[in-house]
Amino acid sequence: MKLKRIILAALTGVAVPAAVSAVEPAECREVRIGDGGWLDNAAQNGLVTNVLGAIGYDPEVSFLALGVILQSMKDGNLDVFLDSWTPNSDATLRPYIDAGAIRNVGTNLEGGRYALAVPSYAFEAGLKDFADIAKFQEELDGKIHALEPGNDSNNILVEMIEQDAFGLGAFTLVEASEQAMLSAVDRAVEQHKPIVFVGWSPHPMNVRFDMEYLSGGDDWFGPNYGSASVWTGLRPGYADSCPNALRFFQNLRYSIEMLSAVMQTMDEEGKDGEAAAKEWLVANPEVLKDWLDGVTTFDGQAALPVARAALLAE
Repeated sequence: MKLKRIILAALTGVAVPAAVSAVEPAECREVRIGDGGWLDNAAQNGLVTNVLGAIGYDPEVSFLALGVILQSMKDGNLDVFLDSWTPNSDATLRPYIDAGAIRNVGTNLEGGRYALAVPSYAFEAGLKDFADIAKFQEELDGKIHALEPGNDSNNILVEMIEQDAFGLGAFTLVEASEQAMLSAVDRAVEQHKPIVFVGWSPHPMNVRFDMEYLSGGDDWFGPNYGSASVWTGLRPGYADSCPNALRFFQNLRYSIEMLSAVMQTMDEEGKDGEAAAKEWLVANPEVLKDWLDGVTTFDGQAALPVARAALLAE
């Protein structure tokens, strides 16, 4: 065993301490993660599943609508959700936080953006602010294009329409999957027609389209064009029972550049989140040092050298 640790240290460049006691009960091995079907969430989950798998955990991702994810956490059927945006999703999440279904264990991304957006040619034509949308009602066919029903941004838009905010009472919310919404934007751009849609960053849409975010929505989507941070939510029972996994999720930090790179690979090369994330981690293994600080493998070994060796093995 000592020789094995010396060889591993030579391969990874990291000193390997003697084995420590396992810190997790058996039920912590399976990590049940929710995926809302959005590209950024797939990139987040891909990075996490690669690392957790490398250190002996068994991550399992379930693709569900946001409301179902939150209810599943409340029912004890999911353990982790990585894509909680604040302030944008606060109203959607608050009942589940208050009910003890999900616990914020740390911000995983700063500098996000989440608001309504338009193609640049529509912006240049005068559609620059939430207050301008109603002026373009005819050109927009009275539609705002959004994500799937129950999504936090949709909930905001439904309330805006119901309250006739910015004169939007006569508008229809077109609810669809992320890809269907972006396909609608593609068609509008091809025809040089105005379209208002939900935009966010990080996401390849910001490169795929020449687009602008609308001003004036601070009271609904937050200040500075929907400036947002994203936090990691754990089921409280899992967080309390699994201190080693909790430490990993508390350490977890993404950057705009990291997620954008993973999503770009997914978008351009058709890779799934796990494959694209693996490619990024192999090229950028230095991120593991902070993520695995104070973390062991599931069976109690030092996590960093094991993860590096596993990810660089292929």
